[in-house]
Amino acid sequence: MTILAVDGNSEYLASVCDMIAELEPDAEILSFCSSPKALAQAREKEIDTAFLNPVMPEISGIDLGQYLKELYPFVNLIYFTDKREYGYDAIVQHASGLILNPVSTESIEKELSDLRHPALEKRHKRVFAQTFGDFELFVDGKPVEFKYSRTKELFALLVSRRGAQVTNGEIIACLWEDEGDPVKKSSYLRNLRQDLQNTLTRLKLTGIILKQRGSMAVAVDKIECDLYDWLEKKKDSKYHYMGEFMARYSWGEYMTAELDEISYSLEN
Repeated sequence: MTILAVDGNSEYLASVCDMIAELEPDAEILSFCSSPKALAQAREKEIDTAFLNPVMPEISGIDLGQYLKELYPFVNLIYFTDKREYGYDAIVQHASGLILNPVSTESIEKELSDLRHPALEKRHKRVFAQTFGDFELFVDGKPVEFKYSRTKELFALLVSRRGAQVTNGEIIACLWEDEGDPVKKSSYLRNLRQDLQNTLTRLKLTGIILKQRGSMAVAVDKIECDLYDWLEKKKDSKYHYMGEFMARYSWGEYMTAELDEISYSLEN
């Protein structure tokens, strides 16, 4: 679990974080005295639960909570405050809870034991990649539409590499093979990368693509995928390989031999 804590008083914030750490020793706790800095971190790392002071400069805790909900619909928002009237804002926002100061270990424990969105419920991933047969990407159960068809193929290629970084050269070789001017293909790839980023941002998805200089990969822990599940669980998987993998893409043929061999071993 990743827990965010935000309060303008650094000493009080440290005390709150100590209590959280006592109750959730395995949690990653991120603390900030600045709402903008907390929001910047949240855009890079998924937040499960946030303890927020509603009264913050620059961005109020209530507004910060709303931004977090837009990023992560199942985030648990817990406000701690001196004023009961913030309870109305918490209710309107469908927050998980409200703690009246002074915060105590008991009050934090009570809220953590009764989260609006329990951790078990959030194990369901918003993104599902279908690789058996034709490739399709779903978010919240709906197929994703990309501006360019090759953007979809780019994502499919990253999924097929199962978290390994794929260089720009490898991407170009797979998507265009020997077609066209290399300079133009590099320019087109930049457009595809930007389209992919724009699409994921529009869908309020962060951390799906892991970028390095000159390469990129998919974060396998952020998506559900029939291929990943089948390779991990074999016969116990709810997905079954039937001899077709990324059927639309010629580069998918290179992996079918490996999948055929695995499938054969399961049947014999």
